Amino acid sequence: MTNSLSQTENFSGVAALLEVMRRLRDPKNGCPWDLKQSMTSLIPYTIEEAYEVAAAITEGNSAEIKDELGDLLFQVVFYTQLTTEQQQFTFDEVAQQTADKLIRRHPHVFGDSTTQTDEEIKAQWEQIKAEERAKKGEQDSVFNGIPDNLPSILLALKLQKRAANVGFDWPTIQPVLAKIREEIAEVEEELARSERDQTALEAEIGDVLFAVVNLARHAQVNPEHALRRTNLKFKQRFQAIEQRLRELNKHPEELNLDELESHWQAVKAKD
Repeated sequence: MTNSLSQTENFSGVAALLEVMRRLRDPKNGCPWDLKQSMTSLIPYTIEEAYEVAAAITEGNSAEIKDELGDLLFQVVFYTQLTTEQQQFTFDEVAQQTADKLIRRHPHVFGDSTTQTDEEIKAQWEQIKAEERAKKGEQDSVFNGIPDNLPSILLALKLQKRAANVGFDWPTIQPVLAKIREEIAEVEEELARSERDQTALEAEIGDVLFAVVNLARHAQVNPEHALRRTNLKFKQRFQAIEQRLRELNKHPEELNLDELESHWQAVKAKD
């Protein structure tokens, strides 16, 4: 059998992508790189593609968003091609299971539940998920189902949300702000020691970061999105400084901190 492009002419959309994937993994005529891949080897690429989707959305470029979403979808297709070959499950089975799960978790849309408010829907969602975990026989814990290898900010947010669902949370934002000030004071104490304990300092700074995530949660701000925006802003401002210096035939390392700060303020004033 040939591996010509015409073989996909009778397919479109997801079907075309599945057929392309099948041919990339064809033992005789497939791509050597694709044939070498495994579920484990694909993990770094999947994480990278997810971040590239987030970056495209942050930048607001529709064409880039479309392209990056396609790359992320291809990761799912790749995984399910491998599981199909291993006779575990197919792409369609994954899609159907996800559809069934969404229907089950939205009785206010697909069932006869009268839940209406955001808080009621959230409580219902968490209750349904808890029942699903119980059916799986998972050890009883509010943190069941949260993978430890999530990015640290996202993990902190999920842990806090789960604890809040069972009442372990401050009712207002003021104690959260007080906690941040307390944690910063403890960092200052560690920094003031004559012999610095780097392990203790790391723990205290971790406490500050965890408390700031808690602040973002109480303020209904996604901390990952907030930090991503700040990262982008910092990058753009410093690149503007680099452009100003290029026009002066200078490099950043040739200036002292006060001079760089002066350029920084000039760039910031234009935002």
